[in-house]
Amino acid sequence: MPVGYLVSVGLAALGTLFALVPLRSLGKLSFRLGLLLNEVPIARIYWLLIWTSLAFVQGDINALGGWATVGLAFLTTAGLAVVAWRGLQARPALERAMAEALGADWRTAIDPELAARLRRHLPLARILLLPLSRRRHGVERVADISYGDAGRRNLLDLYRHRARPSGGPVLIHLHGGGYNRGRKDSQSLPLLYRLASQGWVCVSANYRLRPAAQHPDHLIDLKKVIAWVRAHGHEYGADPALLFLSGSSAGGHMASLAALTPNDPTFQPGFEDADTSVTAAVGLNGYYGNYYGQGAASSPLAYVRSDAPPFFMAHGDRDTVVPVDNARHFADKLHSVSTNPVVYAELPGAQHAFDLFHSLRFELVVDAIEAFAAWVRSREMRCML
Repeated sequence: MPVGYLVSVGLAALGTLFALVPLRSLGKLSFRLGLLLNEVPIARIYWLLIWTSLAFVQGDINALGGWATVGLAFLTTAGLAVVAWRGLQARPALERAMAEALGADWRTAIDPELAARLRRHLPLARILLLPLSRRRHGVERVADISYGDAGRRNLLDLYRHRARPSGGPVLIHLHGGGYNRGRKDSQSLPLLYRLASQGWVCVSANYRLRPAAQHPDHLIDLKKVIAWVRAHGHEYGADPALLFLSGSSAGGHMASLAALTPNDPTFQPGFEDADTSVTAAVGLNGYYGNYYGQGAASSPLAYVRSDAPPFFMAHGDRDTVVPVDNARHFADKLHSVSTNPVVYAELPGAQHAFDLFHSLRFELVVDAIEAFAAWVRSREMRCML
């Protein structure tokens, strides 16, 4: 019995099972075991091929147990192929969501110069060979810029093109972690690097965490980041007039709250006069309910308004950490009230935190966000004429 081979294949099979059928009853265990394989199944297929080849070369496949393990490896590979296929289904889901919110001819409404910058093809080499790679040639990171007085929890990283062009739109991103953990250099990096490579100035910020901080402390920190960008963004080549917010999980909760409470002095103590309005908001596997036992006023639902900025939301239909019903309810409520578009896409087969890797699914989401931003910017340009 090839014990090492059996253990390796068995673990891969278990992770594949949780990727295919995430169990909400197992909560975070199901999420953690299946996350990597759900987003980058090709990496595990490579390893299964290597392990199986080595087992044959070393003569371990010479008994019933060895052949049974090969059979399990084959079934696991087939399961991973299904996972990869489900990742591809993000494309029609996103296309449908964009058409429903922006109109069937939304692409023709994008300014030709902005349309020319949109990516025509997925970066397959990166997806297939370097799905865990974070850095990108041509983009520099300016790390640990202070925006407040809370030490390392009030630091931000800024991403920009090495050519340092001026007048770039801004994206501010907030990490997730249930307001208990997380850091600024962990989530949605494929999005930040992609936009920065196209001349954007992207900001990813730390913020105060529980239990030392409570709502609305986190929101106040985000408002401080917006105020900092408005005051200092031009020093880094940004045009703070075009400011998009995005957030993952708890960061989506915070970004939504900020987008729906522009210039509210309640959440801007000591900087009440700062302009904290935003051009649009993006939520990725976001949470939109109440904050840790606090009342309805701690939820973005309490601030839904007719003049809300445009929203883009993407959520996995297999999310076991923040069930999709939560996002669907917020999107429906916002859509029923707001005069601006609400793009809401449910991603087939996606779990929580799908924005961690250069996966096929998230690269499709990145392209959709870039196209959504181009549509919003084009509309802003038309309104200025």
